[in-house]
Amino acid sequence: MDINIVYLQPFVALVAGILILAIPRLLNVIVALYLIVIGITGLWPHLLH
Repeated sequence: MDINIVYLQPFVALVAGILILAIPRLLNVIVALYLIVIGITGLWPHLLH
């Protein structure tokens, strides 16, 4: 099974949304982690050169 970032982003967003609704204090942590992960995956091909 091939997992692509295009398929992974909606799943991560769904899980993050559910966690934010369940525990609102996690909002800052979830948003920060999401942004870090998206930033790293976006820069990863450029970091290998």
